[in-house]
Amino acid sequence: FLIYLDNAATTPMSSAAISAMTQVMQETYGNPSSIHGHGRQAGKLLREARQELANILGTKPQRIFFTSGGTESNNTAIIGYCLRHQNRGKHIITTAIEHHAVLEPIQYLVENFGFEVTILKPENHEITAEQVKKALRQDTILVSTMFANNETGTLLPIAEIGEVLKNHPAVYHVDAVQAIGKLEIHPEELGIDFLSASAHKFHGPRGIGFLYAASTDLHGGDQEQKKRAGTENLPAIIGMVAALKNDIEHLKTNFEKVQQLKDTFLNEIAEIDYYLNQGKDQLPYVLNIGFPGQRNDLLLLRLDLEGISISTGSACTAGVVQVSHVLQALYGENSPRLHESVRVSISPQNTEQEMITLAKILKNIIGG
Repeated sequence: FLIYLDNAATTPMSSAAISAMTQVMQETYGNPSSIHGHGRQAGKLLREARQELANILGTKPQRIFFTSGGTESNNTAIIGYCLRHQNRGKHIITTAIEHHAVLEPIQYLVENFGFEVTILKPENHEITAEQVKKALRQDTILVSTMFANNETGTLLPIAEIGEVLKNHPAVYHVDAVQAIGKLEIHPEELGIDFLSASAHKFHGPRGIGFLYAASTDLHGGDQEQKKRAGTENLPAIIGMVAALKNDIEHLKTNFEKVQQLKDTFLNEIAEIDYYLNQGKDQLPYVLNIGFPGQRNDLLLLRLDLEGISISTGSACTAGVVQVSHVLQALYGENSPRLHESVRVSISPQNTEQEMITLAKILKNIIGG
């Protein structure tokens, strides 16, 4: 048997996405920028897809830009906006628990263009709006935080931070890669100026994502309202929208099912020694759990041999598990949690039996 519980890394594609993509690949092969009939047919599908995404987010279609995924969306918003507006200030605020797709573009601006960055560290496992408020300066032009952490599932106080920034000229970028499709998100209501998303995190295809941009003041090419050059990947766009629509339609039942799966697993391992790495507000989809005295790299290996895929949540290079910068920020460099914690990330496609099987195998390995 094979059990897949690494959904925060990527998700299996939904049948809704596969079906929608297959139809487009078979029937609509024109370039959406072409003016002949085939092109117009493709262009119509592209406009409809953009409108559907806008409807889900409660915004206008001209604020949606298709990208290759979360990393490109983050780069476009962070680097594009900051370089365009560096005359207004060169100060950025972010957090120590961000994905590398946010931290590295900011580091690029610091190293190559003389920007300054304030990196907020979690206090009692939380990033607060008060921390953002205290860090704001007159020359702050961008605040960038994630919506939900990819390693722990902890939710950040997005609406509160948006409220703090209402009276400040800095724009707010939110990496919502782990939250889109799991929560109802309307960026305009939350005070978000830029929002990044990636289809393969919500059962869509890889290599496609989108950027919501309230400010369209970004550099770019001729397509995507002159913001991003390149022929649009229509099958992937259609697959992404179909996947997201499907997730949003089943939002409540999916959330409840995943919560139940998480609870089942924790009940099954009640007799063994474990701890959870999580905050007050939490998505049930990501469970970061540690087993005292158990090395996470060996645990991953032994579970893999049993046909179960989980992760540490941190980068893996050449088969070597690297220490998580998120857990480092939460617990310090010398915490044993860095070498004991693993990430179990659940999808509505998982089953109760899979969670019971994982618990049983873990108990056998750890000896409970």
